[in-house]
Amino acid sequence: MDLAIAVGIAGAVGAVARYLIDGAVQDRTSGLFPFGTTTVNALGSFVLGVVTGVVIRNVGSSDLKAVVGTGFCGGLTTWSTASWETVRLVEEGALDVATRYTLANLAASLLAGGIGLGLGLL
Repeated sequence: MDLAIAVGIAGAVGAVARYLIDGAVQDRTSGLFPFGTTTVNALGSFVLGVVTGVVIRNVGSSDLKAVVGTGFCGGLTTWSTASWETVRLVEEGALDVATRYTLANLAASLLAGGIGLGLGLL
């Protein structure tokens, strides 16, 4: 299978996973904070960290990184939605929530990515 097609299929799977996970998380939470987007961004960062660690150890191929990292994680994570949600929160006058949301998104993604990388390097 052509690598570009595999990346596209993985991206579609990641996008569907994002939709399902985001919806499931948001259905179980209340308030203005977009927990679903934070969840998918942290999850995608974790998966990308693991894949990166595996590729660094030469256990996985660069094709694996392209398909899972660029395709699946690219479809799963959504910083554009996080940006839009931040602007929406500010427009609604919830500057405190917007600030906490932005910081939580960044911190959760960096922490999850670091943990994933550590596990991938084992």
